[in-house]
Order: sequence, then C-alpha cells, then structure tokens
Amino acid sequence: MNESQKKIEIARVYDLPDSGIQYRVLVDRLWPRGVKKEPLQLDQWAKNLAPSDELRQWFGHDPDKWAEFRKRFLHELSGKKDDAYELLQVAGERSILLVYAAKDEQHNNAVVLKEYLGKRKP
Repeated sequence: MNESQKKIEIARVYDLPDSGIQYRVLVDRLWPRGVKKEPLQLDQWAKNLAPSDELRQWFGHDPDKWAEFRKRFLHELSGKKDDAYELLQVAGERSILLVYAAKDEQHNNAVVLKEYLGKRKP
C-alpha cells in the first residue's frame, strides 16, 4: 500500500476499538476529559493538526456552522502541509486512526482532517 492509498479511519476517544496495527493519533488540541493516557495507546498527539483555539471556540460543535467550519478548517490545514506529510510518513505502512473527543460523529475536526489527509500525497 503506498501513502496515497493509506486507509484513514476515525474513532471517538471514548469508543476506541482494541489496539491493532493502526497508527493512533489524537487530533484534538485539548486532552479529552476523564481519559487517561495509557489505555489510549496513542502513537502521536497531533495538536498541530487540530483547529486553532479561535476556530474551535467559534464552532462550538454547532451543526448549523458545519459548512463554514469545514471551509475555515481546510484553509487552516492548507498552511500545515508539512505536518500532514509528516503524519502520513511516520505512520509508515500502517493505516491511521484519527482519535477525537467530540460527541457529534459527523460534525467534528477529525472528519475534516480525514478528508484532507485522504487527498495528500507525500
């Protein structure tokens, strides 16, 4: 599997599957409430690929702001191409599991980041 075909999945930090061979990456800027580090078995905490504090606070997980949040976050990510490339490279041949804490499974930063990374070619 080459990098452009790498499988990228997302999962809530509170509903993680058993550890496998996936490269696990927390993609939130803040550590999830009530979660200890050890059980997560993370390979990386990619705060640099999370939305800015300003964008995160503006969005507030309001589904009515989703389209605009997605647009603004993709714009932020366009300035972090090196960080995205590094994540794809360091995961090696493993698939990537983007881990997030939001309750809404359809409207969160991991959904946008998955879309963004899926289009990147190292």
